[in-house]
Amino acid sequence: MTVAESNRPHPTDASRYVPIAEHGLIGDLRTAALVDTGGTIDWYCPVRFDAPSVFASILDTDRGGSFRLTPDVPARTKQFYFPDTNILITRFFADDGVAEVQDFMPIVDDSREADRHRLIRRVLCVRGSLPFTARVAPRFDYARQSHTVRTEQGLTIFDSPELSLALTSSVTVETDGPDAVSTFKLVEGEAAVFALDRIGGAVRPRHCPQAEAEELFNATVRYWRRWLSQSRYRGRWREMVHRSALTLKLLTYAPTGAIVAAPTTSLPEQIGGERNWDYRYAWVRDSAFCIYALLRLGFTQEAEAFVRFLSEDIRLGDGPGGPLQIMYGIDGRSEIPEQMLPHLEGHLGSSPVRVGNAAVDQLQLDIYGALVDSLYLYDKWGQPLASGHWDAVCEVVGWVCDNWDRPDMSVWETRSGPQHFLYSQLMCWVAIERAMRIARHRGLPADMSRWSRARDDIYRRIMRSGWSPRRLAFVQREGEEVLDASVLMMPLSKFISPTDPKWLSTLDALGEELVSDSLVYRYDPTVSPDGLRGAEGTFSICSFWYVEALSRAGRVDEARLAFEKMLTYANHVGLYAEEIGRTGEQIGNFPQAFTHLALISAAFNLDRALG
Repeated sequence: MTVAESNRPHPTDASRYVPIAEHGLIGDLRTAALVDTGGTIDWYCPVRFDAPSVFASILDTDRGGSFRLTPDVPARTKQFYFPDTNILITRFFADDGVAEVQDFMPIVDDSREADRHRLIRRVLCVRGSLPFTARVAPRFDYARQSHTVRTEQGLTIFDSPELSLALTSSVTVETDGPDAVSTFKLVEGEAAVFALDRIGGAVRPRHCPQAEAEELFNATVRYWRRWLSQSRYRGRWREMVHRSALTLKLLTYAPTGAIVAAPTTSLPEQIGGERNWDYRYAWVRDSAFCIYALLRLGFTQEAEAFVRFLSEDIRLGDGPGGPLQIMYGIDGRSEIPEQMLPHLEGHLGSSPVRVGNAAVDQLQLDIYGALVDSLYLYDKWGQPLASGHWDAVCEVVGWVCDNWDRPDMSVWETRSGPQHFLYSQLMCWVAIERAMRIARHRGLPADMSRWSRARDDIYRRIMRSGWSPRRLAFVQREGEEVLDASVLMMPLSKFISPTDPKWLSTLDALGEELVSDSLVYRYDPTVSPDGLRGAEGTFSICSFWYVEALSRAGRVDEARLAFEKMLTYANHVGLYAEEIGRTGEQIGNFPQAFTHLALISAAFNLDRALG
């Protein structure tokens, strides 16, 4: 067998994969890990969100690597979050006993201990007795680098050319080839602790005794509850809104304030299809919308950190996308080259597995509206914009005035060539209009005559060329009559009255063509080709936009029913992937910031409409 043949993915056995929705998320504001309902960590990139994985069995159960911690007897499982925290509890119910695994990553300050990136798994037997097996099987650099295993002063050290991890345990651990294995039995009242640390440089190997694990557990509980206590939300859907807020916080990279779109790569939008992307970067659009959602709830520090990320880590340029790129690395880097990993078969055989994202060079005009809108809200609800920030806003808005009518790829990042998308023009209007509001409110210098001309030109262009008299609806792009869920942002952005007759007929048309039992498709790719093969599921952000549009239009009963239906598509711990498949399964990268921020906004506005 040749090397190429040995690296070729084998035929996929679906039973080997745990569904995307059967996971919870833990993290330390620098990176994150997915834990499935059977007790296996099957996605983890030590050090930072966009670093190479060491556990990636969610993308290839044989090659990807994992950290399995499960009973040796048949057991039913339940998974939940420790109340008001991001500590994940997986409980096992067997004939002879009940036990639980507590998974968490301690939150530390900016000291060198932050570089440890400690992942703690604490096992407690609460009734009877249960035998367990733990197998730590790292596969470094997306399973491209080999590693060695050694023991040192009671720790197990995994060494690869670029990264070393140390496993400490309160029970005996033995090496098994490239893995570490522990078999043990707990009786009622007993516990075992496993801690996996990144080591190297100033971070030395260190044990994690049970007392320290208990102390770190309590400190982590205090951190999350203290953070969540800042929330001003007191509405009907407090549990789901707060879970969404906690999830958005988990997707924040504390050293810079960047927010990733999702902590995963290449989870498929269609099982077996090619719509697999790397979302572990900071999209300007997604981050700006996140800030909007968090500000609504009263979390101002995240907005301040994001503004700091924009001003300190990102430099305005003059590239093909204008002053800003659509996305950046979480450290502000501008280059995110896309490559494929053919040795990994992909989730349920959905290839290719991609790292990096070639869409970084696309022109997407809508990002400027999302950005300026978030800065407008930050200036209104957070801190007044500094003079340097205002200078940058003026530069951005001036560029938008000159370039708003260019064809682009727009919000859905299509790969079928630039078009004149309504959504892009709409958000250019938002960029200018919000900047004018800031200038008027603060008395700041601005070229108001130029800005107002461009704003009015965009408005007239959309009303003239974005409206289809035949469809009685606003459409996706000029020269076509395709419907697109992104136009749901028209009343949400205050471009058009939510009760305007043109908008109401658009809402009806969207409901008839793109809505299926509260679930909303972005568009129909068979009618509007996007340059990719295959179909996709419904987009959850669009479904929550639909709820908000209904509530603003006065159709409150419909909105509430649609919202309650959408809540049934959350997974067992309240998380959402990017999309919902035909039979209600979650597909796409997970969890998705876009979805959770839209849930917060929809709940906030529906609460207000219900009174």
